[in-house]
Amino acid sequence: MDVDDVIKVNEGFLKRLFKEALGVDIETPIKRLSYKDAMERFGSDKPDLRFGFEIKDISDIAGKCGFSVFSGAVEKGGSVRIINVEGGAKFTRKEIDALQEHAKTYRAKGLAWLKLSDAGEISSSFAKFLTEDEVKGIIERANAKNGDLILAVADEKTDTALISLGALRCECAKRLGILKKGDWKLVWITEFPLLEYSEEEGRFTAMHHPFTSPLDEDLDKLESDPGKVRAKAYDIVLNGVELGGGSIRIHSTELQARMFRALGFTDEDTRERFGHLLDAFKYGAPPHGGLAYGLDRICMLLLNRDSIRDVIAFPKVQNASELMMGSPSPVEEAQLQELCLKIDTKE
Repeated sequence: MDVDDVIKVNEGFLKRLFKEALGVDIETPIKRLSYKDAMERFGSDKPDLRFGFEIKDISDIAGKCGFSVFSGAVEKGGSVRIINVEGGAKFTRKEIDALQEHAKTYRAKGLAWLKLSDAGEISSSFAKFLTEDEVKGIIERANAKNGDLILAVADEKTDTALISLGALRCECAKRLGILKKGDWKLVWITEFPLLEYSEEEGRFTAMHHPFTSPLDEDLDKLESDPGKVRAKAYDIVLNGVELGGGSIRIHSTELQARMFRALGFTDEDTRERFGHLLDAFKYGAPPHGGLAYGLDRICMLLLNRDSIRDVIAFPKVQNASELMMGSPSPVEEAQLQELCLKIDTKE
């Protein structure tokens, strides 16, 4: 059992599901994108592929320009990224300001823009700081034409620029009304990072869980460069929504022990916490993996609903109570004692 086996089985399931539920023939094999490509091109590990507005890197053009916001970000090790919103020149200045506020919720410090009118005239928040060749280079890199809007985010943390533009591309698509119901775009996201560094804990942590298998070709980096190790993990995404995800599990005692060491566990910690698992591997655990779906999310999307509450029989209301069961509700002291629980009323 490996990644291709899981994907093949689930593509058969999805093909049958769409055909029987909607009468729709989806194309298989379903497109695959690595995590790195998805983030670089769409700013999200669950990209909506129903429209373009792909992210482009202009750091080579903007890194030495006269606009300090751009050049400063590149000098500090970050980058300048753009999206071209086709037909976005119709957005008013007020609407662009609203987009800027939207970007700030994703930690962007600001939003630069350049409009190409239907007549080809340029209006921009940053073009006056750039040379004519630099402006021309950005327009060409964006593949922009008359009537388009280029949005740019510069940040010393490239992830911030990517994620904020990823959110903006979706917001612009909604505002332009180009998202059509019944347009189904499925994509597999593969090769997620196995580990991510936690500044708070001062160590690497598992991006999914500590039992996810690394890619075979990255095994030699597990000790020397753990941040570069990719995982045998995968998500299936539909129109920007994750339908499900899974991984191939580690089945080797030796590899699992290496994984725990990469996570900062001592051999004593590993034995105390996971000794039963390592012992079980000695009896010949086979290669295994799978994928778990969010069935309620699938139902929501197939029924063209905007809220998951519409497909849950007894959803919780706004204050998190559940009306059918009358939950939450008071419990007797005897019930709490039976479960060795007590209520702490201190705030």
